[in-house]
Amino acid sequence: MPNFGTFELLYLQMKARLRQDAIVRSLRRNGTMTVAELADGIGASRRSVLRDIGALRDEGFVIHSEPGRGGGLQLDPRSLQTTARLSVAEVFALLISVASMRAAGGLPFANFADTGLAKIEAALPPDKLRDLRRFLDCLFVGKLSPEVDISDMGAMDPALLPAFETAFLERRCLRFGYRDAKGVFTTRHVEPQAMLILPPLWYLVAWDPARGAFRHFRMDRISRPAIGEGTSFQRRHVPFEDHVRPVRDLSR
Repeated sequence: MPNFGTFELLYLQMKARLRQDAIVRSLRRNGTMTVAELADGIGASRRSVLRDIGALRDEGFVIHSEPGRGGGLQLDPRSLQTTARLSVAEVFALLISVASMRAAGGLPFANFADTGLAKIEAALPPDKLRDLRRFLDCLFVGKLSPEVDISDMGAMDPALLPAFETAFLERRCLRFGYRDAKGVFTTRHVEPQAMLILPPLWYLVAWDPARGAFRHFRMDRISRPAIGEGTSFQRRHVPFEDHVRPVRDLSR
């Protein structure tokens, strides 16, 4: 059953994905590079780079190895056309980034972004597309009140999105540490119901069984998310304010 070990695994998987993306960019930009040069460039060990090269090859990237002095690794340009194995969380991250920028009124080249995302969605296998649509049904966008203080806004934990994927798609409780506006830290155990974007702030909207009410948690104040134990919960209707609407209703 998922626990804090799952959190660590998700975090390591995300770090590996970021390293692999950096390797592809470096090879595409520089042509031929040695393992040592790649390791130095992305700030990883030689062993990690070799492991990531193997993972990229498994995904369909053609990476040639030239031994000896003056040799190195080279990415076959034709392999760049290979469809990447994007996860539901990765595609969702792209979609919510576009949605949040549109809600904030700052999305240049919107038509190109929408066309590109539509192509990515079309390339997804049916099971991932179904999960993506269920994920999107939990996403809402609105406008932040000018009275809200954002001076202490921080960075969001990169483990949030993969944890949310499991919590929302499987309707599993989420456990995390939370620091409130006064700096008081508590451990929360909640039933995630929606994600709310009020640019520039992002909120997790959840039912708190201990309090018998909905609670809004600023995502930049959440730390160490983990899937809680127990059976799945029922999704509840969240009473949003009039200016909040589902992301699916945003004009494209």
